[in-house]
Amino acid sequence: MTRALKLTDLSKTFAVGLRLFRPPKALVRAVQPVSLDVDKGETLGIVGESGCGKSTLARMLVGLLEPTDGTIEIEGEPLNTADPAEFGKRIQYVFQDPISSLNPRKTIRQIMEAPLRHLHGMDRAARAKRISEIFAAVNLREEFLDRYPHEFSGGQAQRIGIARALAADARILILDEPVSALDVSVQAQVLNLLRDLKAEFDLTYLFISHDLAVVEAVSDRVAVLYFGSVVEVGRAEEVFARPRHPYTKLLADSAPVVGRKLSAPEGRETELPDPMNPPKGCAFRARCPRATAQCAAVPPLERTPEGSYVACFHPLDT
Repeated sequence: MTRALKLTDLSKTFAVGLRLFRPPKALVRAVQPVSLDVDKGETLGIVGESGCGKSTLARMLVGLLEPTDGTIEIEGEPLNTADPAEFGKRIQYVFQDPISSLNPRKTIRQIMEAPLRHLHGMDRAARAKRISEIFAAVNLREEFLDRYPHEFSGGQAQRIGIARALAADARILILDEPVSALDVSVQAQVLNLLRDLKAEFDLTYLFISHDLAVVEAVSDRVAVLYFGSVVEVGRAEEVFARPRHPYTKLLADSAPVVGRKLSAPEGRETELPDPMNPPKGCAFRARCPRATAQCAAVPPLERTPEGSYVACFHPLDT
């Protein structure tokens, strides 16, 4: 299987409290060293609580943030931010808020023409033909092209954002919470559209969300992030039906289900650790009912007999 994305020990550290001519007050590691592979044509779901590093990871993949350490390979070649046009043809970003991600001063036609002009050097006639093809693929009328972003609903604006990513002819799309800002009925429409586009254009998706039901529905595999680290990776149906890491089970049990009373875990911490004062060893141990003295060390991400990967000294039984 051809690798679309390969991350090797990728991490990101931010300086906090920067002062003129003085060192920062602290360094916060938003993403711990992460190593992941994404196969061509696959949808890898990334799940975790807010603040676990999902969006930071996504922004590094498209060059919006410079990694502190580690490497990113796109289709076997290192990510080269020195030539944005070259990697822009391979990987594109679909933002969470569809309205704010579109330039309010430009018409949709101008927004759509930008990647065609700057990445592919198309003339006016070629751009018009390509935009017509893409709009047909995302079920939008061409009369929308002369309107401005504020004139559209959230669902329409998100389809325009997807169309803009497709205009670059990228084969990998980073979808950062692409339906979280939409109504439930519109979410289904956008998810069905993404499924159809994946088959039509032979796309690879990295789908980032905190909504477990959405991730389970669209993903082939799932990686679970906690406090910037990958704690479990496996087939989507296996991860949610038989979680091995206690944090994955906590996420699944906390998801709202019609007819089931919501309850919070008792007797343990319920918040993420303080990034300014990170814990030693397993970051989840303060919230984990299975924690022991062994958890004072950092557990490695190891393969299970079922073929998934889990970073836990005391994984749950299947």
